[in-house]
Amino acid sequence: MTLIGLLAGGWALTALAPVLARGLGARAGWPLAAGLLGLAALAMALGRDGTVVESVPWIPSLDVALRLRLDGLSLVFVLLVLLIGAVVVAYSTSYLRGKATAGYYTLMVGFAAAMTTLVLADDLVLLFVSWELTTLCSYLLILRSGPEAAPAATRTLLITVAGGLALLAAVTTIVVVTGTTRLSVALADPAWAERPGFAATVAVLVAVAAMTKSAQFPFHAWLPDAMVAPAPVSAYLHAAAMVKAGIYLLLRFADAASHASVWPVLLIAIGLITSVMGAVFALQRTDLKALLAYSTVSHLGLLTLTIGIGTTAALTAALVHVIAHACFKSAGFMYVGLLEKRAGTREIHEVSGLARSMPVASAMIALAAAAMAGLPPTLGFVSKESVLEGVLDGRGWWLAIAVALSAAITVAYCGRMLVWTLPGRPTELTPSAGTGPMLGAVALTALAAVGLGLVPGTLDGIMGRAVTAAGGTGAVHLALWHGLTPALGLSVLAIGLGLLLIVLRRPLDRLLDRRLFPGSGVAAADALQRWTIDTGRRVGDLTRTDAPAFHLAVPIATIGALGIAAFVALDPSVAATDFEAADVVLTAFLLAGVGAAVAARTPLGAVISVGVAGFCVATWFFALGASDVALTQLLVEILTVVIMVLALRHLPERFPRVPVRSRARRAVPAVAAGAVATMATLVLTGRPDLSPAGEWFVRNAEAETGGGNVVNTILVDFRALDTFGELVVLAIAALSITALLQARRQVTRPETPPDNRLLVPAEPNMVFIKVLGRVLVPLMLIGSVYALLRGHNAPGGGFIAALIGAAALAMHYLAAPTDEAARSRLPYLPIAGAGIAVAAITGFLGLAEGSFLKPLHADVLGYHFTTALVFDLGVYLAVFGVILGALNQLGVPRAGAGTAGEAR
Repeated sequence: MTLIGLLAGGWALTALAPVLARGLGARAGWPLAAGLLGLAALAMALGRDGTVVESVPWIPSLDVALRLRLDGLSLVFVLLVLLIGAVVVAYSTSYLRGKATAGYYTLMVGFAAAMTTLVLADDLVLLFVSWELTTLCSYLLILRSGPEAAPAATRTLLITVAGGLALLAAVTTIVVVTGTTRLSVALADPAWAERPGFAATVAVLVAVAAMTKSAQFPFHAWLPDAMVAPAPVSAYLHAAAMVKAGIYLLLRFADAASHASVWPVLLIAIGLITSVMGAVFALQRTDLKALLAYSTVSHLGLLTLTIGIGTTAALTAALVHVIAHACFKSAGFMYVGLLEKRAGTREIHEVSGLARSMPVASAMIALAAAAMAGLPPTLGFVSKESVLEGVLDGRGWWLAIAVALSAAITVAYCGRMLVWTLPGRPTELTPSAGTGPMLGAVALTALAAVGLGLVPGTLDGIMGRAVTAAGGTGAVHLALWHGLTPALGLSVLAIGLGLLLIVLRRPLDRLLDRRLFPGSGVAAADALQRWTIDTGRRVGDLTRTDAPAFHLAVPIATIGALGIAAFVALDPSVAATDFEAADVVLTAFLLAGVGAAVAARTPLGAVISVGVAGFCVATWFFALGASDVALTQLLVEILTVVIMVLALRHLPERFPRVPVRSRARRAVPAVAAGAVATMATLVLTGRPDLSPAGEWFVRNAEAETGGGNVVNTILVDFRALDTFGELVVLAIAALSITALLQARRQVTRPETPPDNRLLVPAEPNMVFIKVLGRVLVPLMLIGSVYALLRGHNAPGGGFIAALIGAAALAMHYLAAPTDEAARSRLPYLPIAGAGIAVAAITGFLGLAEGSFLKPLHADVLGYHFTTALVFDLGVYLAVFGVILGALNQLGVPRAGAGTAGEAR
């Protein structure tokens, strides 16, 4: 379980980050960096013995599992994520001094954990989930940079989520065609070669997903836009890690997707456009951070192009350049952060003389720029030579010349960055005290870019295994000097042309000081966002209305359609039923309640009538012996009536008059739908015997779960995942109620009701319920706990128990003399959230037995304990929190909506 431990360690660090940050402030980066280094050492130790595979069942019925695979390719990216992450987090101890750091460190380490999960994932579902987690972390890290960052964060989210949808479509298609969620098995499936339509579809979807994440044209705009984030965020996510998620995805799918002819065409074309375009845009920029951002776009385009070639040499070049780029680009962004701290600017025309005022930092950025430009003896030179060699080997001279042109522009903007800032009269800087960790981080990554270039052979082993995992064949040998080769000639020409562009920088600046295209990527992203919102609004306008009849038309029509489908698809034979006297009486009361609700002229009358009908149904359930269902129905009816009465305070006292003809028109579909629903119910349930599923549950529930209450075991054992989903829906409902009612227009109410009301004065009329409440409320709360504890073996359970507890709160509310006294101080949203958290934690405990939410059993002091009880506690808290929120929001007016102390 060592891979599981590696993954768990990353997420444990994430959970620990806010605790450390609150105690240590910015210095929390040191233990977090040490933790990331420890995880990197563990990954290296695990990767020495070849491919490691581990799996923990998650949802066995759907073949979904926590499958992890550490091969050569994933090892490269795991080390990249953890090592660069450790350096950047250590850098942050100085960069963030004096600032709030809890959220920052949590998101940064959480991103590292999500990226580690992504590159280790051997399950398609896990791959997609971790992919989306990286998107979310990136969005939040940009968003927390300040109010001005919100538009950039939204654009980033819009583009990368669109790529996530493409990946979801690809994952779904792969699972359907190959019949497995295991990534390694799916990629080896013969369907890639035998079904060209499938291969082409998935290849395009995967390419789109990767291109959105790796900022390829036309999805490139989000990356320069995201530079509003702090320097360490840019150094890690937007240079070394997040943007590499797309590159990893391309490399992982390279072998399988190469069966589709569209794959190399798409990757080479888009990669070439992105590489040249990004380099030209970088040459235009005078803001160092923007320059590095467009440089990143250009280098990512080069990587995409190289992967598209697909040969062993090209894949080797791509992997070497992944490492080189991570080193020199993270050094560049961290240097910009250091410069911004000391000079207060990032504009190259506003700083000079840095070689004298910041000699060590200047030397380090010069080394990083040399690696970025592909100058010997850096790793950037080795990777550029490898790229040119791979391009020449796979696609010929025309593409190699285009790559060399992009490389020449890269030399130009790297030199421009140094020529404008290092020589000249020194700019006034703030003292360097406290910036040691920042300088050390820049030096470490810059020296790595040079040191690995001097001894590239040290990477042969790990590169060879990574290339093999990506579909390449043969041994890998990296060297600084390969002799006089065509690739070397192109490299020399690129360097020479780049130096010429540096010499001609002033006329070149005048030439490039203009808009090269009529639009921009940011404008296109904003236009897409506006179009999406407008389209959604227009679609919503088709059904948007304040008339309830139109809203009810859809569910009524759906019920009718389902009823007709039941008649057509199922055997319509219905068991003969002998009606008893009780059935006749209950039916009469039920019809009377429904009829009274239809004829009611006031909302209060309608609520009372519907409540009568509900109580009749609950009584019927009791008569049929379904005590669990009956209890639930009874309690729901009680609380529904209470909450609906509270809602009536915000509604008109009487319904508007409706013409008879209009009522008749509405009655026809209502009666028809009711008749169809009745017949469908008889077809589905009016049979003399239990269904096969019902028979199985009755026969096996106690043996399988240890619980004697079949209904409860279905809810918290067999169908716990469904129940968990319902809890999430309940929590969303609580949030929606809170947001809706807190945003409502305040209405001033009279302090005292009119004298012509029957229940005036209100205070004496509440004496009975006050006295009764003092006795019943404690008893109901005790009964609530009792119902929770006995629910697995007898009528009760978390839902019923929560309803009993909420009924006690409702009685307390009704007995309170004033609104202020009625207001509960309990935090209802955290209570509901705690319920979901408890249920989720219980689910993860089930992984110990091989499946999410699988109950665990133990005998404790003669009591049979099951984690299903803990899950039921989560149900209790979630339901209790939602009802408490409804009482607080509906029953207690906000300040300004009336008099807080008015009589109830």
